[in-house]
Amino acid sequence: MQGSTVPAPLVRGLWQVLEPVHAVLYYAPEVTAEAAALGYATDTRWPSYFPLRSAPLGRPGAAEVAATFYSFAPEFVAEQMATAWTTATPADVLAARERGVAAALRVLLGALADAPGTVEAAGIARRAAEAAITAGRPLAAGNAALTFPDEPVLQLWHAATILREHRGDGHVTALQDAGLDPVESLVSFAAIGAAPRATFASRAWPDEQWNAAIERLRARGLVDADGTATDAGRALREHVEERTDALATQPYASIGVPEAARLPQLVGPLTATIAGSGLLPTVSTLGIRRPA
Repeated sequence: MQGSTVPAPLVRGLWQVLEPVHAVLYYAPEVTAEAAALGYATDTRWPSYFPLRSAPLGRPGAAEVAATFYSFAPEFVAEQMATAWTTATPADVLAARERGVAAALRVLLGALADAPGTVEAAGIARRAAEAAITAGRPLAAGNAALTFPDEPVLQLWHAATILREHRGDGHVTALQDAGLDPVESLVSFAAIGAAPRATFASRAWPDEQWNAAIERLRARGLVDADGTATDAGRALREHVEERTDALATQPYASIGVPEAARLPQLVGPLTATIAGSGLLPTVSTLGIRRPA
């Protein structure tokens, strides 16, 4: 029933099953080829990552991207965004990402792309995404303002994108409520063993800023001298994740528990296929570990 309470483990499980569907955008060679055709460098994924993710916001500058993405070093964002919109327009980027994702999902999923379960999943996910309240959630709002694609597997991807950005925007709120600035959010997450510190190097924080964050967290009793989380640090991170789950609940409560619980059953085979392809990293800064 609409407005019913959705259990927190289900909300977190929905994120874990939908995240790999969205993440195809950043790793699929078909998307990389589209980005290269627009003129973006593709020797690393970052020159295209930032415009691919931020294009729904219009033509944001580096400050807006650093603020909304939260965990990246602002200097790194500025470097990557310097020519983002002179290389291609946001409209061209949005069209390219849809073409690339469509091609990638068809290669990855094969017959699953058109399976009845995928069509059903797309309908449920779309209803949840369209019910999402996006006030105060810029990345969710930007994606929600875009027209849904016609193809069911692309509808599923677009809905997964809205829902993960809705959760991500809420996660930023939870981090700020916990008094964790962008670099501290990563240091505290690495401190609980969510991923090796080397994994967080992709966020490009200089060592001096990373180490200064360790000292600030140590002064709060959240990490030891070596950067390992204390009991208080672990408790704070768990509070952040629980708060994130709570802030991500609303779209699923809007469609009701039966449909929300049905979604992971339907998307699970797609996620397993994507993860099993080797396309996605086995460990990421999100703390979701994929099958090796």
